[in-house]
Amino acid sequence: MPVTCLVSAKSCGVTTAALALTLACARSSLLAECDPAGGTIRAGLLRGQVSAGYGLHHLAAAERVGPAELAQAFAAHLVPLDGSAGHRRALLGLTDPAQAAALTRTWSALSDVLHVMAESAGHDVFVDAGRLTLDAGRLHAVLTPAPLLHRADLVLLTVRGTEQSLTLARHLLGPLRAELAERGTGAEALGLLLIEDGPYRAHQVADALKVPVLAALPWDPAAAAYLGVGGKAPRGFARSRLLRYARTATEQATVFAARRQVHQRYPAPAHPHLAGLADLPDRPVSSRGAARG
Repeated sequence: MPVTCLVSAKSCGVTTAALALTLACARSSLLAECDPAGGTIRAGLLRGQVSAGYGLHHLAAAERVGPAELAQAFAAHLVPLDGSAGHRRALLGLTDPAQAAALTRTWSALSDVLHVMAESAGHDVFVDAGRLTLDAGRLHAVLTPAPLLHRADLVLLTVRGTEQSLTLARHLLGPLRAELAERGTGAEALGLLLIEDGPYRAHQVADALKVPVLAALPWDPAAAAYLGVGGKAPRGFARSRLLRYARTATEQATVFAARRQVHQRYPAPAHPHLAGLADLPDRPVSSRGAARG
């Protein structure tokens, strides 16, 4: 399963989008709230029901002891997002932005843990990396969890379909693409998650930013408000447009990440007459030849 990082140029509903993807996922899922500016799920959706005794900031001390201690601390600090079912869990974010500096050397080790959760434990992993901050054209070492982005299977820049959002995103795309190409899994890991708020549609956003829109979520104020502040879920929340679109988005992310892994493992053939094989359309497998689960 993929590790997907969500980021933004400015507040574009990254946390709400990450929560929607985590809750809508058809498989076991995990949300790591890794915004150095501080987490909002604890006081928002969970309405302060989880104390500061749980959360991301406790992992720094464990990481300094060793990998086994970090893994144990990580497991101990996960909290359920779906009641007692436990199929959707979260690592809650910082309670104070001042804690971010202590995590600078923890991000790489945490990335290892998240990939184990995805690859060995079969979880869809979503990382709320918050608002991107640059320092001399690179991701800021303290204000952005850069190692998580470097290792991610997919990095989704969250944008709205407005002129303001596209303008802000445009200034970040060059440095972010270069960073992923130089230090990450490749510039091809970058895509857009469109929040359908504003006049611009997906194809217009992709054309304007020269980056593919890999998924879109509808503007659903009632469902988004619940994810932001908690309380009583609106009627029909589980069947809301936001969660229905979010489930589709998780499947699109999985397919995209799987294709990237194939291309990375088997680069395009050097022979020109074979190059077209990489672009063959997907074809459904007949029931006669399909594996039975």
